[in-house]
Amino acid sequence: MRKHPAVNSSWLGDKIRYNNYVHIGVAVAVEDGLLVPVVKHADLKSLSAINQEVKVFAEKARNKKLQPDEMSGNTFTISNLGMFGIEEFTGIINPPDACILAVGAIIQKPIVKDGQIVVGNMMKLTLSCDHRVVDGATGSEFLQTLKSILEEPMRLLV
Repeated sequence: MRKHPAVNSSWLGDKIRYNNYVHIGVAVAVEDGLLVPVVKHADLKSLSAINQEVKVFAEKARNKKLQPDEMSGNTFTISNLGMFGIEEFTGIINPPDACILAVGAIIQKPIVKDGQIVVGNMMKLTLSCDHRVVDGATGSEFLQTLKSILEEPMRLLV
């Protein structure tokens, strides 16, 4: 997000706000629809801390215990339907965010690695962008960075 600040921007009707903080909204399915709790300052937290916070938020959402301040201020949203076996979908942007990342299921597929066909884990990601803020090229650059990190997670430590 820091490398591609446009995807962490907000459309404010007549201007673009480039956010200096990364607050990730995480869509959580609940009985009555969808809630989006927010992991604030996600860029300053470890993956394990984010994971724990998302689990707590999901539990609170399902038990109708989320507070309004826990569902406000997101600058980017992630929606994961992969846990339901959905391989690919398009997320709908949460205004004023400029983008939402849709995460599909991890499935095994044949891939070519070092000239050999092997079984590999594949996951589809779809980035929806508000083109008033983020054009396709900028969105593609963000996805290329994300892809390289997912393929080599040790890069997160660098």
